[in-house]
This record gives sequence, C-alpha cells and structure tokens, in this order.
Amino acid sequence: MIARDALAQLPVRTALPALREALDGAGTAVLCAPPGTGKTTLVPLELAGLTGAGPRRRVLVAEPRRIAARAAARRMAWLLGEKTGEQVGFTVRGERRAGPRTAVEVVTTGVLLQRLQRDPELAGVDVVVLDECHERHLDADTCAAFLLDVRETLRPELRLVAASATTDAQGWARLLGGSEGAAQVVEAAGVSHPVDVVWAPPERPVRPAHGLRVDPALLTHVAGMVRRALRERSGDVLCFLPGVGEIGRVAGELAGVDAEVLQVHGRAPAEVQDAVLAGGDGVRRVVLATSVAESSLTVPGVRVVVDSGLARVPRMDHARGLSALTTVRASRAAARQRAGRAGREAPGVVYRCWAEGEDARLPAFPEPEIKVADLTAFALQTACWGDPAASGLALLDPPPAGALGAAREVLTAIGAVDGDGRATPRGARMARMGVHPRLARALLDGAAEVGVKRASEVVALLSEEPPRTYGDDLAAAWRTARRGGDGYAARWRQEARRLASVGAAPGVARGPGGAGAGGGSVSDGSAGSGAAVGARASAGAGTRAGAGASDDVVAGLVAALAFPERVARARGVGGYLMASGTGAELAGAGPGAGARAGDGSRLRDAAWLAVAVADRPVASVSARVRLAAVIDEETACAAARALYSSGEEVGWSDGEVVARTVTRLGAIELASRPLAAPDPELLWDAVVSGLRREGLGLLRWSPAAQALRQRMAFVHREVGAPWPDVSDAALLERAWDWLGVELGRARRRADLERIDAGQALNRLLPWATGDAARFDALAPERIEVPSGSRIRVDYGGEQPVLAVKLQELFGWHESPRVADGRVPVLVHLLSPAGRPAAVTADLASFWRDGYRSVRAELRGRYPKHPWPEDPTTAEPTRHTSARLKRG
Repeated sequence: MIARDALAQLPVRTALPALREALDGAGTAVLCAPPGTGKTTLVPLELAGLTGAGPRRRVLVAEPRRIAARAAARRMAWLLGEKTGEQVGFTVRGERRAGPRTAVEVVTTGVLLQRLQRDPELAGVDVVVLDECHERHLDADTCAAFLLDVRETLRPELRLVAASATTDAQGWARLLGGSEGAAQVVEAAGVSHPVDVVWAPPERPVRPAHGLRVDPALLTHVAGMVRRALRERSGDVLCFLPGVGEIGRVAGELAGVDAEVLQVHGRAPAEVQDAVLAGGDGVRRVVLATSVAESSLTVPGVRVVVDSGLARVPRMDHARGLSALTTVRASRAAARQRAGRAGREAPGVVYRCWAEGEDARLPAFPEPEIKVADLTAFALQTACWGDPAASGLALLDPPPAGALGAAREVLTAIGAVDGDGRATPRGARMARMGVHPRLARALLDGAAEVGVKRASEVVALLSEEPPRTYGDDLAAAWRTARRGGDGYAARWRQEARRLASVGAAPGVARGPGGAGAGGGSVSDGSAGSGAAVGARASAGAGTRAGAGASDDVVAGLVAALAFPERVARARGVGGYLMASGTGAELAGAGPGAGARAGDGSRLRDAAWLAVAVADRPVASVSARVRLAAVIDEETACAAARALYSSGEEVGWSDGEVVARTVTRLGAIELASRPLAAPDPELLWDAVVSGLRREGLGLLRWSPAAQALRQRMAFVHREVGAPWPDVSDAALLERAWDWLGVELGRARRRADLERIDAGQALNRLLPWATGDAARFDALAPERIEVPSGSRIRVDYGGEQPVLAVKLQELFGWHESPRVADGRVPVLVHLLSPAGRPAAVTADLASFWRDGYRSVRAELRGRYPKHPWPEDPTTAEPTRHTSARLKRG
C-alpha cells in the first residue's frame, strides 16, 4: 500500500507541476530542492506515474555512490509498500535488484556510463534524473555530457533532470538548455527545520591537513565535540570525517560514551549501512560518516551534526604518474549540505570545528573532479563514445589539455586507443569492465598468463585498496583476503567473481603485440637483464608466471601489468627508483621515520618491486609505497616492455663527456658499456650541453682573449650592429659560429680547456662587411701617449680606462676619445711609483684645476721627478729629472 501520508508531507510536491511543464516543453530542467524535501524519492515516483499521477514512464535515477543508490531505492520501494526489485529497483557494481515490472531504477553514475556505451539510445527509458549533480563527480559530468549528446542526435524526446540541493543552477541550466537557451530552473521551497550553528574551533592551532594526514589533535577535538553534543543536546549525532582512518581514530576516542557508535563509509558492509539508515531502536546513536552521508541519505533520529570541516578528494600528480586521495577543506556548499542533515526531521544544531571568520574563505563549491583527477578512464569513455578530444561534449568544465594528453599516452601504451586516439576493440572491451583501464589491461593480459580466476582476484584487490591491517605486501594481502571474514573480504570475493565473469567472456583482446605496456603477451615480451633483454625477447624468453605459478609471482605480474611505470629497483635500504623516474621509499624507511609498517615487511629485502599503491607526502621528493609485490627483473622487463630501450647515450655528466651504450627500463639503468665511436652529432650535443651547463670558463681565456672580448663588448654596446653581442648567453647561443671547428674536434673536457677563446672570438668580427678593419680604430688595444709609450686600454668597466704615469702626459691638452670620438677615455693618472694619484675624463680641466694640489702632494715624495708649474708646455717623460737632462 502506498504511504500517501508520507508522500503528502514531502515539500517538493509543490514544485512538481512546474517540473512536469518544463519536461513536457523543452525536455530538460534543473531542480533545486533543499535536503529533506523529497527530490530523490518523490520526484522519480511522480515522473514514473507510480503514485497515480501522470502517464507511466520508465525513470533512471543516477546517484554518485552505491550507498545512496541502494538507500534511495529502498526508500521509494517502502513508500510504495513494496520490496526493492519490483516497481522500484537498483543496480550498482556487482549487485542488481530489478525486474520486468521495474519502472524506477536507481543506478550509480558508473553503471549509467556502461549502459550508455552499450545502448546509447537507452531504449525504453523515458526520463533520466542526475541526482546530487553539485558534487561534480567525473562520472556524473560525463553522464550529463553523453545524455545531452543523445538528446541532440538520437532521442530528442528523452527527458533530463539535473537535481541538487546546492548547485550552480544557472550553469547547469545553460548546459542543459544548449543552443535553445537555458533550461528552466525549478525551485522547491524547503520546510526543513531550523538548524543552529555553533562555531567550535580547537582551542590551540592544529596543523593543516596534507595528503592523507590529519592532525591527531583535530580528531581529538572532534571527539570532544561529539561528547559535548551528547551532553548538551538530545537526539542522535552525525559526525562528518574525511576518511575511514579518521573514523576509526575518533571511534576509538569515543569508547565508553553512553551511545552506540556506528561507522558509515563506502567500504562499510551493506548490512551496516542498512542498519544505520533504518534508524535506531531507542538507543542513542553516534554515526561517524564520510561525505557519503552528505546527500541523498536521511539518517533517522539525527538532531545534531558535528562537522570536522574536511573532505577527501582525488588528486593526480601527472609529473610522477601518481594518483591518490588527499584531504582538503570542505566547501561552503558541502558544509550547508552537512548541516542540513540535522534539520531533516526536527530542529537541530551543527557544531562546526572551525572559526566563523574562516568560513568566508572556504571555496564556494567543491573542485570539479575533471580539473584535478586522473582522466584515463574519462579519456577511454570519450574515445569509445567517438569523441577522443571531448571537444564536442557539453561539459561544465573542459578537461585540462595536459591531463587529457597524459591519459591518452597511458591508453595508447596499453593498446586501448590507436594513434588517432580512437578506441580499439580491446579498448572498447576495457571500457565495459567497470574498472580503471590500467586494471582492465592487467586483467586481460594477466588472465592469458595465470588464468582468469587468479588474475581477477588480484585485480579485485587493486580496485579497492585493502585495509592497512592487511599489510603492504600485495601477495600477503591476497592470502589474508582469501581466508578473511571481514567486510572487505566479502566485497573482495564479490568483485573477484564479477571480474572473473567479464574476464572469461569470449574474445579476449590482446594488446598490440600482447601484454607489454605497449603490447605483447608476457611470454613473448622482453625479459631478462642488461643488454641480453632484447635478445631474450626476440628468442621468446618468458617469465616464470603460468597456471602453476606461486601467489607471489602472480601478484607481482598482475600489479606490474597494471602499473608498468611503477616497477621499481632497489637503491639503498628501503629505497627504490621507479621506472617513471620517481624515487620511492617503503613506509618506515625514511630518516627518523621510526618503526612503521615497512620495517617488518618482506618487501624490504626485495631487489625489485611492482608498486601497486603509492602516494607522495607533502614536501617529499619520493613517493611512499603503501602496497607492492616482490618481482624479479625478468617480470619487470616483461610487464613494462614499452619502457625498455637500448641505445647510445652521449651526454655531459659530472663535468665530463660520457659516451656509452645503455639498456634502460624507463629511468632504471639495467646495463651499460663504454662507446668507442660515438655519433658525431651526439658528441657535439654533449659538448655544447657541457659548455652551457658549466659556462664559458671551460675554455682557455688568456689575458689577451679576455681583453679582446672586453673590446668587442664595448663596441657592441656603444656602436651596435654589425658588432656582435659577446655576453655569455649570446656566445653560448652562437657556439657553432665561433667555436664550430674546435667543438667538432672536442671529445672530452680537456679538449675544451685547450681551446684558445681569443682566437675563436676573432671569427665573430664582421669580416664579411669589411667593418672588422675598423675594429682597432673604434676600440684600440693601446693608445700612444706624448711620452711615446703605448699604453693598454682597459675596457672591462663601463668606461674605457687608460692608466698612465702623470709625467707621460705633459703637453697633452685633451683626454683621448674612442668609438669614433664618441666616448671619452677615463684617465687614471699614476704617481711615479705607479699608484693612483687622480682620475679624470677631462684632462684640460685637470691641468687647470686639479694638477696644482696633486703637484703639492707628490712633489716632496718624488723629488727626483719633474713637477713643472705648467704641465701643458712641459716635455713628457717616463724618467726622472736627471735622466731627462742627460737626454
């Protein structure tokens, strides 16, 4: 029997006429309805005609999470007085309850993507409701884009609703409206109960969250807020925390409270989730939950929310090829959603564990996943859809070009797309497997080597990271899951069975050449060590994997197939270098890390690892290995075949030219030997690279060469073209023009050190135009003074300097000038002992005004030298007065 009293109390009912009118007209609408109004439960029933109003239609409701999909279906079935699987059903990965009578089916966005790929027309479906679209999950954005494409090209009659409590309504309206203008925004007035806000920041500052780390002091404070709420308020308490680890920590600190403590997250067993959503039996409850409880779910009895203010979101480090969850501050929209949980059934209160002044600085909405997440799965979906560049899809935010390019490289390497980015038959099959393309590759190629069942079990472990208690050894975790009786083990078995069924389907597509990262099966991929790898590959050498291989071999092979760029070789205790070039350390291996998981792990003594799960802590140059399998070099080379290379390497290293033949697996050097006759072009590049890295000081700069460079720099500065720039940057840029002959003969550092830089610099003078003949006139190396001496000019400063004994300039009325008379020479007048006595650029002025004081000061010190009263008429000399009289 339909629960009509309950349906009548749902506030969204008042918005239904406008919603029907919008869908009957343009066919699209944006529904904005506060939490608790019934948008997730009443709207699909009404649109399907199951409450007695309107024609019968088939409605698909897409939810971002499995827990929300199951809960929404159960709630709608209860409102109809039925069990799920009759008129209301649900489908999530690995579980389906729906039948021929099902009119409303709730699915996850991942399931909807799979259906769209199999059946773009969605035959038999009349309406699709995209619920909680404000969360901006990548699958949800992709579903919206595909559905709009379907409406545009195949089924204009398909109705589409984007529903949320807090969202960018106008942005979604423009997206759904397309070329016809914005879709109608239908708003439902909420009658949710008032929620008081209590600002409750920690008394002492706490460290900001980074990576997966949350300051324990904040978690202790959150637990204290829960205890305070239990004292001050009635009703159940819902506490939001970023992840499973934090939930466990706070649960431990709440031991002994007078309430039942429950934990709700995506990994919790379905029975636990159902029990939480079913309500209590009179015993007060504290529900510790991740963001899965933000929306779509009503937790009965909740009157109090304690919000840690944190959320966990995916982030992709494209430079290192590491994707991981990280902890961030929750957005204001998320905070509103969380607070709304306290007012679903009665007035409530939210304790926010941050200061009121910080609230305005929080982001307004969550960061769209498409901007920050790994786009490999998205790129495969768009390739299978026929739009590899995603350029024709209606997306609120376009995918970043760099991230999409990195995703295409991965897909090309595993044989999922061709050179044009279009999906191959193998890629189309991968897209239907319901796991990340990397894991799909590992299942397809691993099954061919070790059998479908065992490959599926390892891939199931990789698709949902095992609990930390399972350890960091993948093979050991596999054995623990097989004999385990916990919730994770149950989910693992279910997923392994599902993967085995899709992996065993006929027509297993092999990569181009097989299972290597760029193709071929492991048995005919390159394997072995050093320069022998290529020879063994061509001879068909294989790994020790096979139907009878040990768990360790199988786990390592499958993990290496999934993440070939993460195969890693040991370099020191607990340290590794991955083929991607990123360093890695076992947990507990870093300086001052103490005794942690990695200390007792069998991974510590392994020469090679296949790293399945890793993250990079903030301010760390190395990744931290959280889950890996022991492998040997043969398996590493076979799985990462596309990264294998052997060739000549000529470069500048540690101050010298190094020429050798090197065999590599990505960044890992397997073997090398000296190269007797390197390629001349490679040698030239290496020498120039060394010159650019270490500077022109590698060459031999005699005093004459340095003086020549200074003269050339002066003329370039004062005259300009055609006189060349001889700065370091310019000379390095034009190395071929002036050093070509010498560099062509150079084989090592010593050859560079023998090059006469001055002789080479002469080649840059403008000989072709004839201007080089004027060089000595523009910047004379020496200037003849009245005494007959030829004095060297110093061009090393901003102005040319002539340092000469004062007596040698007697009779010289004007200072010399250079650069066609444009630049006066700065004259440093020296005493008879060669010490500075005066500086002038105007010799006439000095004779008139400055000479008298210099004469008075030096005459007594140097009495043997001439000090005439009128220097302009005196005879210049280099000698003493007596010598001058003797002639």
